[in-house]
Amino acid sequence: MGNTKIKKNDVISASEIGQYYFCPRSWYLQRSGYKPDSIMLDFGRDKHAELGKIMYYAERNKKRSSFLSYIGFILFFTAILILLLEVML
Repeated sequence: MGNTKIKKNDVISASEIGQYYFCPRSWYLQRSGYKPDSIMLDFGRDKHAELGKIMYYAERNKKRSSFLSYIGFILFFTAILILLLEVML
């Protein structure tokens, strides 16, 4: 076995496979260094960034909600325990 190095251009990503499937010519042009210039591409990038922010905040709020639910359960059971102790004494 020789010392074979993989070039960046030799690796194809999953998104490139999808792009090739959709339009082989577009894939080839982009792979050859041609950068498409389109208003819709800019729109798509903006939408992806916007959706990324929405997903980030949704995930963060989900974690906060879980944490606050956990604190709520602890407080609820603490209150029940205090009430039971008062009744027993």
